[in-house]
Amino acid sequence: MSLVNVSFMVLASILVLFMTPGLAFFYGGLVSKRNVVNTMLSVFVMTGVAIMLWILIGYSLSFVGDHGGVFGSFAHPFMSHLNLNTLTSTHIPTSLYSLFQMMFAIITPALFVGAVVGRIRFKFLLTFLVVWSIFIYYPMVHMVWSPSGLLAKLGTVDFAGGTVVHINAGVTAFVLSAFLGKRIKFGDIPHTHYNLPWVLLGTTILWIGWYGFNAGSALGVNNVAIQATLTTTVATATAMVVWMFLDIFTKGKPTLVGVCTGTLCGLVGITPGAGYVTIAGAFWIALIATCSSYFFVNVLKDRIGVDDALDAFGCHGVSGIIGSIATGLFATKSVNSSLTGNGLFYGGGAHLFLVQLAATALTILFVAIMCIVLIKALQLVMPMRVDRNEEALGLDIGEHGEEADYTIGLSADMAKAQSDMKLYATEFKGQTAHLRK
Repeated sequence: MSLVNVSFMVLASILVLFMTPGLAFFYGGLVSKRNVVNTMLSVFVMTGVAIMLWILIGYSLSFVGDHGGVFGSFAHPFMSHLNLNTLTSTHIPTSLYSLFQMMFAIITPALFVGAVVGRIRFKFLLTFLVVWSIFIYYPMVHMVWSPSGLLAKLGTVDFAGGTVVHINAGVTAFVLSAFLGKRIKFGDIPHTHYNLPWVLLGTTILWIGWYGFNAGSALGVNNVAIQATLTTTVATATAMVVWMFLDIFTKGKPTLVGVCTGTLCGLVGITPGAGYVTIAGAFWIALIATCSSYFFVNVLKDRIGVDDALDAFGCHGVSGIIGSIATGLFATKSVNSSLTGNGLFYGGGAHLFLVQLAATALTILFVAIMCIVLIKALQLVMPMRVDRNEEALGLDIGEHGEEADYTIGLSADMAKAQSDMKLYATEFKGQTAHLRK
């Protein structure tokens, strides 16, 4: 056992776990004040549910055994009868590798919450999380990251989750949004957000946590981990600046929401190639991914007509697709010797590029079809969308009976008290006049 690698991977796992509450702040700050509690709860509850699912059946379905290259085994509930002390190639226990992968199983479904906030029933979302994890997420993990997986045998490279996490979550967000339909409009000021400082806080937490996500995927302290840290930093900074200048050129002014959105696109775009590309490659991937996401969010989204509330597909789906494909262009063995060949731009020919293109297309197809099947099945037994009155009221009150900002009620009480003081000013003056003698 390598104590250095063990320490590093424990830290990386904690950082990835930290991303989920960061995402809760990011999404919670972006929504209207009527849906803050619902949004943050929908994200954060993924932590508990996903951990229980992972221990119960997730690890076994992802990494133990093989059935057709699509999923593993049902034979090890609660990870029973497995030797979790077996060391991996980087000399960390299998139990620690499972813990690290567990954190990915938490953050991935939390990502698509942003697409459906304000109109999906909480019970439906929780049920969908369970069946989505079993029938979509665990098979995707097996297909890409298990040596016996279908896409792994194809030669797919996905360093930290371009296909498994971001394309998966992004496509899921798109399909859910399409089934839910558009939000009702009832006089809200356009483009208002509950708390912009929360958006910045959430973005910062995500950026910090993403080092565990990307660098941790090297599974140890080595040159690949260092390279992943560098490429993640460069790509994120590039995307932040690119989105800001795009806002300036097209809208006349930069925005905090735009800068934070661009930052997220850079993190997403570099994820599949973080440990495979050079610093220059990271720059170009971030540039292309950010421009693509910006174009989708600001031009294509309205034309398509699918109401993805917080642009989960526009950011995670589009940037994830670009990052996955671009890995086939910019990957090089000089960065990571585990590659069987270089990308197109590094003299490796079109092979890796075509593999990445095929893997990306297959991921989109598999996730979209399975989401449609699961949603249709669940709609037979439970309603998916809240009713119009509850949506207008807000899901914080309608679904949970809580509000994010209790000072609103306090302010109303104070205002009434001041109004009563003015209305009965003469009476109060008479009652207290003796105190001034």
